[in-house]
Amino acid sequence: MHKTIAGWTKWRKAKRIICFRKIHTKLKIKADIVLRGYSGWNSRLALQVLDQVFPKDAAIQPSLVIVYFGGNDSMKPHPSGLGSHVPLPEYVENMKKIAVHIKCLSEKTRLIFLSSPPVNEAKIREYFGNAFDDQARTNELCGIYSEALVELCGLLDVKVINLWTAIQQRDDWETACFQDGIHLSSEGSKIVVKEILKILKEAGWEPSLYPMSMPAEFSEASPHCTVGPDGAIFPILYWMNGDERLLAESLKA
Repeated sequence: MHKTIAGWTKWRKAKRIICFRKIHTKLKIKADIVLRGYSGWNSRLALQVLDQVFPKDAAIQPSLVIVYFGGNDSMKPHPSGLGSHVPLPEYVENMKKIAVHIKCLSEKTRLIFLSSPPVNEAKIREYFGNAFDDQARTNELCGIYSEALVELCGLLDVKVINLWTAIQQRDDWETACFQDGIHLSSEGSKIVVKEILKILKEAGWEPSLYPMSMPAEFSEASPHCTVGPDGAIFPILYWMNGDERLLAESLKA
């Protein structure tokens, strides 16, 4: 039976976000992937539609929800009072309410939070000029919001990926991991996918949501699938055989 995995993010057109697209590619044979992305949104706006996006009385509840808010919340407040900024205490409280709501959807609904990633301030200025000086993003603020979310998740027993730390483990993160200083490149997205798969593998959830442990929807590979250079049918076959080496290779693409 297929599992439903929901990705909920601050970015519009979530299917075009490289990290979620990669997750979709890895799991589409094993699960139904539902993506929601809203441009410029923050945790305050997300909280307002929480019941609509994840109704508690839905006939089918997701097996896994991945929530990604914080980057817009951590922007500096605009002098007009408008904009995406959410004060840190409110952000933490909003994320707490989102976590409690999602965990109550069903006994089998699992949750992963992604924290604010770092930003490349020089690249933002190079790409956008002075357009956002009044509500700038700084790496320091991203780190503060990221740590606050990690601390909250520790208290709530929620799985969390500290993207601010994970991405900066790479020596060339400032140049390799961003498209424009804010949005992740393919290289940055690989880090996100790697961290998500690590949690799925090590969480010990029953049933497991790790791709290699999840059953395919159908038990047999079709002879009409693509034939690889070695004469083997792929890609369905390597999913069914649980070949982690091929999964790792596919993440490099």
